[in-house]
Amino acid sequence: MADPVELTFASYNIHKAVGRDGRRDPDRIMAVLGELDADVVALQEADMRFGSRTAVLPRALLAEHHWQAAPLAMRPAGIGWHGNTILVRSGLDIIDVAPIALPALEPRGAVRATLSKDGVRFSVVGMHLDLSGLLRRRQVQTVCSVLRDADHASVLMGDFNEWSVRGGALTGFHADWRQLLPGRSFPSRRPIAQLDRIVHSRHWHAIACSVHHSPLSSMASDHLPVIARLALPA
Repeated sequence: MADPVELTFASYNIHKAVGRDGRRDPDRIMAVLGELDADVVALQEADMRFGSRTAVLPRALLAEHHWQAAPLAMRPAGIGWHGNTILVRSGLDIIDVAPIALPALEPRGAVRATLSKDGVRFSVVGMHLDLSGLLRRRQVQTVCSVLRDADHASVLMGDFNEWSVRGGALTGFHADWRQLLPGRSFPSRRPIAQLDRIVHSRHWHAIACSVHHSPLSSMASDHLPVIARLALPA
């Protein structure tokens, strides 16, 4: 019998690499990613918002730390879609990447990557949802609709901007989805809100989940990263 596939997933709003001290420091963000030691990371605010939408984490820096960004740069200087990107460690294969257009009043989006580990395929969606509660619910429904026909495991991660623990936009997830509660992640200095979430399909078994709160992560961004260890039974 084959061994289960176990992977660590994380979501991190890096605030364009600007920390609580007002400094833009990509190396500090990379150090936090090193602390996480995750296999797959969904980043939010990974590109500058205006102009050429330049990536705040240069590709050369990512490669130096053995990360590959799922190839979805909508502009030559960026690495994501509306600031969303998915980072993947070596040992995982990227099969396909596509943007998900979300209903929005402000620039919002989601990205979907189909990945493979030892021949086992699964999807990862990274997203940054709207400040409007009504739009957040519609955005969740849109993502779920895109994944409806997928018959393989999926993990959804991102800054949901949802202050409710179980209500609001989270009611858009039907019974086949499992909502994890890593904990309070915003603001990073003294977290009071669980804005950053990880949701997985019924295929996965959750081993552990938490907020990564370290001296470095509490300074590097206005959000703390959230992390989960998931297993796919053989």
